[in-house]
Amino acid sequence: MSRWSSFSHRQQGLLLTGGGAMIMAPDALLIKVADLPDAEILMWRGFLSALGFLLIALARYGRGTLAAYRRCGWTGIAVALLFSLTTCGFVLGNQYTKAGNVLMILASSPIIAAVLSWLILKERLPRRTWLAICLCMVGIAMIALDDVGAGSWVGNAFALMAATTLAINFTLCRTRPGVDMSPMLVFNGIIVGSTAGLFWLAGSEQNLPATHQLAVVILLCLIIVPCGVTLLQRGPLYLPSAEVGLLLLLEVVVGTLLAWWILAEQPAPMAIVGGVLVLGTLSVKGLYERRLELRIRDDRLEPGPSVTVDRSSTL
Repeated sequence: MSRWSSFSHRQQGLLLTGGGAMIMAPDALLIKVADLPDAEILMWRGFLSALGFLLIALARYGRGTLAAYRRCGWTGIAVALLFSLTTCGFVLGNQYTKAGNVLMILASSPIIAAVLSWLILKERLPRRTWLAICLCMVGIAMIALDDVGAGSWVGNAFALMAATTLAINFTLCRTRPGVDMSPMLVFNGIIVGSTAGLFWLAGSEQNLPATHQLAVVILLCLIIVPCGVTLLQRGPLYLPSAEVGLLLLLEVVVGTLLAWWILAEQPAPMAIVGGVLVLGTLSVKGLYERRLELRIRDDRLEPGPSVTVDRSSTL
């Protein structure tokens, strides 16, 4: 048995989603560092990320790649379309307003995901999850408080579109448990790249990015986005969508701190308190649920008459 398979489903979900969130943390920052026009950054992000997603799918599935696509079915097509809207909303939101605004609005995805899971999947969320979501939202609000009034309503609207479609995407993946939808992200990149490419060709100038801009774009779109999003897309296979959204707050906190650091934005004391609140809430919740998981496992492994323990099962 491999070390990975020794983890429970919940532990695997935490590692996949948390790792994906940390990889994606510099996303908003690098979009601003690249400093490319709207259509151009979307075109590069679409085509390069499609290539990255395809390479990951081929590495994972090999000769079974086509079968992996067929398993996704119509749900996979919907996932690709939804993530195309998420990509456009996130990138354009960062083009028109501050990173703090976009990340703050993106943080609302756990609330949207929780409501959708409750309405569509009839999931019953424990009170600790609702409490954690509320505390994290308060912390995120404190982080971005000094940025809220400085952004454009257009950028905020794009960010809200990204948060909504992201929440729908994760909830939709929960309707096909056990099916990996991440290969469909290749089509997300093709859709975004092709659409943005048409706008780019229709523009007055078609120039290649400068060397330093191209390096940033390749790092972001060919490596960071495919790796990070693939991990995030697999999260709903192991965790409820609301908890996946909750872990995405790690990207919000770390991404905001990176933007402050690299772009020389000084965080206010209230923002620091907000970051501590978010990270503290996530840590306490994770430790508490880990303790519950160990207690349940110990109860199941306790010997008793006529009881057979299936050690291959996951909690």
